Amino acid sequence: MRLLLVEDDCLLADGLTQALKSAGFVVDWVKNGRDADRWLTDQEYELAILDLGLPGLDGTTVLARLRERRQRTPVLILSAREALEERVKMLDLGADDYLVKPVALSELVARIRALIRRGRAAPEPELRLGRLRLDTVGRRAFVDDTPLELTAREWAALEFLASRAGRIVSKEQIMQSLYGGDEDITPNAVEKFISRLRTKLDPEGIPIRTVRGLGYYLEKPTDADHGEGVSASPDADLAP
Repeated sequence: MRLLLVEDDCLLADGLTQALKSAGFVVDWVKNGRDADRWLTDQEYELAILDLGLPGLDGTTVLARLRERRQRTPVLILSAREALEERVKMLDLGADDYLVKPVALSELVARIRALIRRGRAAPEPELRLGRLRLDTVGRRAFVDDTPLELTAREWAALEFLASRAGRIVSKEQIMQSLYGGDEDITPNAVEKFISRLRTKLDPEGIPIRTVRGLGYYLEKPTDADHGEGVSASPDADLAP
């Protein structure tokens, strides 16, 4: 889950970034409103955490421009401004939540997860694909009732594929979902994550398919599969 943190206090931003990464999020951080406006225009985020008192463009303008573009990215305002009038103004302008600094990290993480679940087209707390089950709240995956041992990024890659089951996703899309914009990552890293996932899913008959030149997809089970997966080799290059 990729977040944009917009905060000009470097010490606070560094602490928030590390805490959010520890909670399993991918975080991009910008220090001013102009960069925030540009990144929100050019990139896809699950949520933006937005301060109000920013250099360049203030947070109010960033939010207004986001909504003028009809972008539905959830926005959580995190500001020292605690006046009721300010909170009402930002919520009316299109913010999805408002927290006053300082905030408990546990509450911030819980609010972020709630907003992301609410903002998704299918916000169910559980995804089922045949024998594969993903607990999106607890961030756990199971085959039948047996838990899969996954790293945070393996989980994120599996959730990304499962939420788009049957649809081809490119390496670039997976990279954007797993890494922040400040990380120097190559497509080979995605191949390694897919390979590690396959070693855990292949024995259970749950294939991740490769489509040459396009990317990967997690196959949707059919009624004929009865939840048992399919036996075709996941490493075969398929015609689009």
